[in-house]
Amino acid sequence: MPPPIDALLAVPAMGRALLAPDGRHVAWSWSRLAPAADIYVASTSGGGAPRRLTATPDDTYLVSWTPDSAALVVAEDRGGDERLQLFRLALDGKMTALTEPSPPFFLRGGEIDPAGRHLVFAANLDPATGETIEASYVIRQDLATGSRLALARPAKPHNFRPLLDKTGRRILYTRRDLDPAGTQIWLVDIDGRHDCEILNAGAAVKASASWFPDGRRALVLAETATHKRLGVLDVESGAVAWLIDDPSRAIESAHVPEHGARIVVTEVREARSRASLLDPETGAEEEVVPADGTLLPLGALPDGAWIGRAYGARQPDDLVRFERGGGAGRGLLPLARPLAHGAVAAADLVAPEDFRWRSADGLEIQGWLYRPRAAARGLVVQIHGGPTAHSEDAFSAWIQACLAAGFAVLDPNYRGSTGFGLAFREAIRKEGWGGIEQDDIRSGAEAVVARGIVPPGKVAVTGTSYGGYSSWCAATRWPRRLLAAAAPICGMTDLVVDYRSTRPDLRPYIEEMLGGSPEQVPERYRERSPIHFVARIEARLLIVQGMNDPNVTPENLHAVEAALQAAGVPYETLLFADEGHGIRKPKNLALLYERLIGFFGAAFAAS
Repeated sequence: MPPPIDALLAVPAMGRALLAPDGRHVAWSWSRLAPAADIYVASTSGGGAPRRLTATPDDTYLVSWTPDSAALVVAEDRGGDERLQLFRLALDGKMTALTEPSPPFFLRGGEIDPAGRHLVFAANLDPATGETIEASYVIRQDLATGSRLALARPAKPHNFRPLLDKTGRRILYTRRDLDPAGTQIWLVDIDGRHDCEILNAGAAVKASASWFPDGRRALVLAETATHKRLGVLDVESGAVAWLIDDPSRAIESAHVPEHGARIVVTEVREARSRASLLDPETGAEEEVVPADGTLLPLGALPDGAWIGRAYGARQPDDLVRFERGGGAGRGLLPLARPLAHGAVAAADLVAPEDFRWRSADGLEIQGWLYRPRAAARGLVVQIHGGPTAHSEDAFSAWIQACLAAGFAVLDPNYRGSTGFGLAFREAIRKEGWGGIEQDDIRSGAEAVVARGIVPPGKVAVTGTSYGGYSSWCAATRWPRRLLAAAAPICGMTDLVVDYRSTRPDLRPYIEEMLGGSPEQVPERYRERSPIHFVARIEARLLIVQGMNDPNVTPENLHAVEAALQAAGVPYETLLFADEGHGIRKPKNLALLYERLIGFFGAAFAAS
């Protein structure tokens, strides 16, 4: 018997996970076990159950470990408004406020230096005047006095996280001053006296860096026209030694753990993340091969074992201890055990099929197709956000709830998604948001219908953020003979309204994706804004919005409601006063899932 919604929502959803510098503990955030997300910690030896460190009414997010491994830096906002307050969280659960609650600025990162004197973060704040600004500065806060100093002053807005080296003397960060499509790597010292660019791969080229434990070298990922290359940068001499420069490899990320003397390289092959361990001295590389699903190493332990994150559609995110050897992760020892918290077993869950189809221009598109155990009542197209992201074979309570209701689910990786090479990711910029990537999604739904998996007309679309925007595009473009219902969640409706009301550090991404600001390319903003085409909507429409959303703000909702009413188009709304960009609280998710399943089921029955 398929698991009910409340059982699926009893499975905790893991957020960020970080290994302590000394390797003795691993910490992570779990939501859905309580009214808000909390921080948990476990011993990496595998002894004992995870310990819950927080129990607050607001979501708590993991930011960093302190260098002595004695505490964590965590963040909280209020109802998803992204106005973060930072805290020091000791391993005994004691929380000490580091910054003010509900600040007027948006804060990113948060690291404490080894001496415990300074906190470093980025924020759109000028500490000299106390004014909020457009650009984000690198800020040092004195933990004794609370005084703040701007160490670096980028000229343009940019969403970045500054990274302290192990000595606490220097900070790596990126700027986006030259072009919205590019990032350059900069270095500033803890006193703010020396702030300089250390790597520029091109004005419109993205580059990122993170520290080696030695505090002298940085691991660099820099894009070329066809791929990302990985190298080691000596931050003092400026010399770069490129270790991987291979157009056939879709490298997504890399980091250097504290122990283990290996670089963890993550790439995507056939829509699955795969990891390898790279020796920076010899270039020798060893693949981490999981027995099943995906296994991504977080870091090495002093005794030679590793901690990794393991997941799949039938395996909710777990943290595991494993041994290297023969290229495989051996002797898996689970640390978090997420299925121990609910009434769901792995056998109750459904794994996806790797589903391929051709888009309107002939390009092959990949997605994940989930089929219910009986004949499908209809198809739900679940569209991921980003769009610079991708869907994997991973547990989703929402998808499993759809399957339990008798719906098939298609989770498409449309062009613009990561994981399929730079050319595929960058293809969305050719026409901009709302272009041919929307044909990728529609043709995927048509392929499912054409293969007889669901009847014609019994298709619904939903998604959050860019997935919500794509749901609006579907509602205003897809014919009624294909689409029965649309439920955009926190989705953009008027791209001009969205640009002007969103967080300032997110605007460069919009400019990159649309080829400029609304003043520079006004026609593109208009033609790609669903609000101007709502009179075409024939499918049933349910609009979902978090009213504290600072990313896709409620101004999008207010604008489109006026347009729908003027056009005489019927619609329903589901609004959450205590949510931001996405619906996260367990009580709200239960309401959302029930409403969506009922809404889609009624639309399928009427088709």
